[in-house]
Amino acid sequence: MKTKKIVAALSALLAGTMLLSGCSNGDEEHKAVNTRTEIKSIGLMVQDMSNPFFSSMDKQAKVQAKKIGAKLNVQDAQLDLATQDNQISSFIEQNVDLIIVSAVDENGLQPAITRARDAGIIVVAVDTPAKGANAVVTTDGVQAGEKSCEYLAERLGGKGNILIVDGTPIQTITDRIKGCKQALKKTPGIKVVGQQASKNDRATGLTVTTDMLTANKDVQGIFGMNDPSALGASLAVEQAGRQKDIVVTGVDGSPQAVDELKRDGSPFVGTATQNPAEMVRQAVKYGQDTVEGKAPKKSTILIPSVMVTRDSVKDYKGW
Repeated sequence: MKTKKIVAALSALLAGTMLLSGCSNGDEEHKAVNTRTEIKSIGLMVQDMSNPFFSSMDKQAKVQAKKIGAKLNVQDAQLDLATQDNQISSFIEQNVDLIIVSAVDENGLQPAITRARDAGIIVVAVDTPAKGANAVVTTDGVQAGEKSCEYLAERLGGKGNILIVDGTPIQTITDRIKGCKQALKKTPGIKVVGQQASKNDRATGLTVTTDMLTANKDVQGIFGMNDPSALGASLAVEQAGRQKDIVVTGVDGSPQAVDELKRDGSPFVGTATQNPAEMVRQAVKYGQDTVEGKAPKKSTILIPSVMVTRDSVKDYKGW
């Protein structure tokens, strides 16, 4: 990838954000009528504020709330479904106009979302689909997985054995794995010799990769379905003393991934981006359009992904 093209590519792709019909958010099953006429208050619920991905959402929510003159209440679920259920109940009591949620559980939050919809609140899921929401704004996960594994195959010269560090069985992750495998079908010289699920974090990425490297000595590449797991895989490679013959790619475009791309000697060579700030911006726009009677009929909004590599990282603006 040519370094001068990354900024232009990001801008062009975001400008071309796609609206796709889809049933993953389950809106077609819920016909509650919106009663709001303006967005005066927003409730943002994130999975885990200690993750920079969700910190970026928080920052953008503050920007968007200020822009439209709305009050903002931000809540951290700390990866707990019961906590998110209670947070939605609180937002209903506060009579917020728009709830933006990154759901801990795609299906488990549906009863709470239904209560919010029945109260006339607009609910937009971000990053992860949530059953019953009006809409979902997320990265094109299939595209992200495809881009990351295309680059991995390119780095291997179209042949070699790779490992896949999988994650928890949620739609965003299964989409990335699907995209990766679609890309690998185009490169028959690449063979997947191991695949294990992490818990989406660096620690378990390290553990499962260490196990797979022990079981599979002949490995040249690793795909991690998110940056934390990929960075854990990179650490496993270095601990095994194999950083000169194994390369690793991920998905996210996180600050930690950027640092790793800039570090000499790291086996981590690329990441397909997500844009959490853009997800929130699009979610607020959806809410605004809805109260103005202009809500898109199609309820899945996909944010395109761009591949960032060692060559192009200096031009990547990041989160």
